[in-house]
Amino acid sequence: MYELLPQKGIKIGNSIVIADLHIGYEESMAKEGVYLPKAFKQMLDSIVALLKEERPKRLIINGDLKHSFVPLKREKLELKAFFEHVMPLVEEVVVVRGNHDVGINWIKELGVEVVEELELKGWKIVHGHKLVEGEKFIIGHEHPAIRLRDEVGALIKVPIFLVGESLIVLPAFSPWAYGNDILREIVSPFLKHVELTNFEVFVPLEKELLSFGKLGDLVKALQKI
Repeated sequence: MYELLPQKGIKIGNSIVIADLHIGYEESMAKEGVYLPKAFKQMLDSIVALLKEERPKRLIINGDLKHSFVPLKREKLELKAFFEHVMPLVEEVVVVRGNHDVGINWIKELGVEVVEELELKGWKIVHGHKLVEGEKFIIGHEHPAIRLRDEVGALIKVPIFLVGESLIVLPAFSPWAYGNDILREIVSPFLKHVELTNFEVFVPLEKELLSFGKLGDLVKALQKI
């Protein structure tokens, strides 16, 4: 059994799985002239609050722990600070390597385990940027989102969980990660050959999780608005 969490994670037994933190995103954007004040601190505070509330024994980061494909000094400092705050709250931290996670082997010196995939109570946890063999998967990578209309009729994009019988797609944990509208484009190869209309859609809010039913039914409803 598993429990979807409104804080954009999933709890399985004594483990919590989150994906797509993209630590260092703030610095990468600053180099392009876009400034996101306190982005790292906001995300770190959210993770610490989640761990203190749920009290898991293990934190699993399902890929894209970091953002930049090239080494950045501040990114490394933020990674060290991240683990300094997180590791006292759990017994174990595991990073499942994602496509952005180049050059992270040094975090093993901090006591962090780095793996390519992980088996957890019948589920295979992989980042989702490349296909692997297995039967039931939990992936990240997609940053799944959909566009909904708010009370004044404006379109807003919201992160979502996509839940199928043998595949669960996690929303990006980072609030700054670009959400991919799955009705317009699919990124992960795991989703390119499955019938998404039968997947359940859940929208995570700060304290609650909203069920929007099956994606196919939701699309029909949105077309009538």
